[in-house]
Amino acid sequence: MVHQLPTMFTTFLGPSPRSSESGPNSASPNGSQPPRPRQKRSQVARACDYCRVHRIKCDNNHPCLNCQTRGGQCSNDRTNGVRTLPHAFREIERLKQRNQELEKELEEERSRNRNQVVTPTGTSSSQLPTPPNISSSSSISITTPSGPSSYDAVSSRRYWEGIYTNTARSASKTWYGPASLLYFISRLNAFLASTLQQHLPENSLQPNSASRLLDGPTSPPDKHTNEHDQVPPDDPIKAKEYLTATQEEYFLDLYWQSHHTSLLVLDEDDFRRHYKSLWVGSRKKRKPSALVDIVIALCMQYGMARGRGNNNSVLGNANIDTDDATLAGRWHYCRCQNLLACELESPTISTLQCNILSVVWLCCASFQNMADSTLAVTARTAQMLGLHLPPPQSMPRREREMRKRLWWSIYVAETKTSMKLGRPFMLHLSHASCGLPADDHEAAAQSGSGFAPLDDDVTWLSWNLHNTKLILAARDVYTAFYDKYPDFVESDGSQAIYDAPAAMETYAEFLIMRMRALEQWVKDVPDALKTQRKNHGIPFSTDLSPVEIEQFAPLWVQRQRLLLELLYHNLCTNLYRPFISFKRSPYSLVSSESSSLAESCARRCASHAMALTHIMRQILSTTDILTGWQEAFQWEWNVAMTLVGFVLSHPHDELTRAAREAISVSVDALGIFGNSFSVAASAAQLIRELSDKADHMIMPQPINEGNRLITQEGQPITMMPQNEQESTVIGQTDVGFPMFDEDTINIMQGILAESMDLAFAVDGYNTTNVLWPNIDPTE
Repeated sequence: MVHQLPTMFTTFLGPSPRSSESGPNSASPNGSQPPRPRQKRSQVARACDYCRVHRIKCDNNHPCLNCQTRGGQCSNDRTNGVRTLPHAFREIERLKQRNQELEKELEEERSRNRNQVVTPTGTSSSQLPTPPNISSSSSISITTPSGPSSYDAVSSRRYWEGIYTNTARSASKTWYGPASLLYFISRLNAFLASTLQQHLPENSLQPNSASRLLDGPTSPPDKHTNEHDQVPPDDPIKAKEYLTATQEEYFLDLYWQSHHTSLLVLDEDDFRRHYKSLWVGSRKKRKPSALVDIVIALCMQYGMARGRGNNNSVLGNANIDTDDATLAGRWHYCRCQNLLACELESPTISTLQCNILSVVWLCCASFQNMADSTLAVTARTAQMLGLHLPPPQSMPRREREMRKRLWWSIYVAETKTSMKLGRPFMLHLSHASCGLPADDHEAAAQSGSGFAPLDDDVTWLSWNLHNTKLILAARDVYTAFYDKYPDFVESDGSQAIYDAPAAMETYAEFLIMRMRALEQWVKDVPDALKTQRKNHGIPFSTDLSPVEIEQFAPLWVQRQRLLLELLYHNLCTNLYRPFISFKRSPYSLVSSESSSLAESCARRCASHAMALTHIMRQILSTTDILTGWQEAFQWEWNVAMTLVGFVLSHPHDELTRAAREAISVSVDALGIFGNSFSVAASAAQLIRELSDKADHMIMPQPINEGNRLITQEGQPITMMPQNEQESTVIGQTDVGFPMFDEDTINIMQGILAESMDLAFAVDGYNTTNVLWPNIDPTE
């Protein structure tokens, strides 16, 4: 028996044929032909732009039928069709992964650009600062973080602060960056001022040297000047007479054994021919020459300092403006500048050489701002002459190598000055393609000087090459370190890096990783350029082992080796110095077992400063290699103040005792330099007084007993009240220093003021009129 389906389900048996779907061959109503099934509608994943805008049916063809008919372009390329939600999630994950891969590749490319030497063909030839030799046709392509975009960043990014202060008679202030010694001294002064519970007077930041009293070497002193400050009438340095031919030749011969081997900017043979031509027709007066004048001025500066140092004539009472050796030769310097004024529109290689030597003279005379400005002119002059580009192959190799040495001498001087003053760089390797100079035997034979080779692969030119690589490696660390500052500070949300211990730790880890570049540079220095150590000590280390001077090595070889190692220690000191922090909890003391990376960086800073100090004192007391060498004195002054800061900020650290002994060693070294420079004698006296007061401020390790702190001898420590700690100069708290009476406060304030005065005396005199005497410009 067949049951009939309910009527309600009959609607699902299938639709009835529509009259609209009947065609010519469709079945007649009487059912003579079966009906054709309905055609399924094609699905389109994504309509093309034209069909979607006009709301017409599109197909899956490309181009679609509508676009073919109208003869237009079909934009449906079917490449970005995401049809389902899981498909969309997978596409998002794929794009995230691709983005991470691209960022990693970009970082690796930047790292390669910073550290690779690229040949003109685009192949990597070697890595800086490791290669012992670089071909003359190679070019440097290093993209440093301090490129032009570094200082054009969005203004909302916060950069490391500096210090504004006036170093001249004008009330206008100039800026020194966080890497400068002036900035470190300002931090030290603020810390001591807060410890002494006294704000420093405003005039403590003003220079108080004799040059404030004079407008020039021939001007009368101010009416308030004391009698002992007046200019001696028989001062031999201020005399306007120039040297005789015999005297000039004495100083010129001194140049080839001193500055020439550490500043390769002259061809000795070419210079001697040029100098000889100036005396043609007369032996009483030579023709004017800016190049000869600046070489003589530089050698007078060094020669007089060296001579006074060997005579052990203490210059503690010398007047900087009149009889200090750092201003010797200023008349020749001024005449050189007058002659150079005629060459500004049409500079030559000789013009460039004069500018480079003028920068050296200004640095030795402590006119740091003038040296910085002169460097800017020198850099632009070098670019005018095309020295930043590879020399034409049509030139003889001797000229090509000289052009390379000139360019890299400017680059090294500008980098050292900018890092010393903490200011942005003016020259960038992204704008230059000049390769490093060669140091092979053929290049040395064509250099114009006949110095003997030091080894099979080491010539007298090799020092210049490795010195340049050291500066390149240090600059790479420097730029990466200071350009990374906004990332650490902004991520932490603090106002300063010293307010964020966690950020300091991350920052220290970043620096330690970057410093491997300098460690690699040390490994690549050939043994012929290393000063050996006694007692199995390691060169370029901080083991404080005595150096061993090769007895029969020429003086220039011994000086090259020492300058290379001393510069290395000075650069490392400056790079690690930002981690000497004066910001501490009032009851927290630094433990010798502290594993903090920031504290480790501070100890490394002190270790390099101590290494430089011990080497310097040994060399100065036993040899005359560095006697009268002004840059060596500036390094010693720099590390001496750094050690003082370390001792005051780490009174109970494991290195404090050794650092305190190194300060005494530094006083001896500065005292020896004081025989050559009057400013060095003042530096020795200042460090001596500052270290003595620091000994009274540093208390023995306290023991917490109940609610008070007592020393190991049982004496209680009086701490600064918390409300006074919060109202200090820069918000820094003390490290457990006791209260002082009024006499101690006054003495300490005087020392602090003198420290800034001496910093200005070393880093920049406060008047420039001393350099511009009333001489005939046509002379």
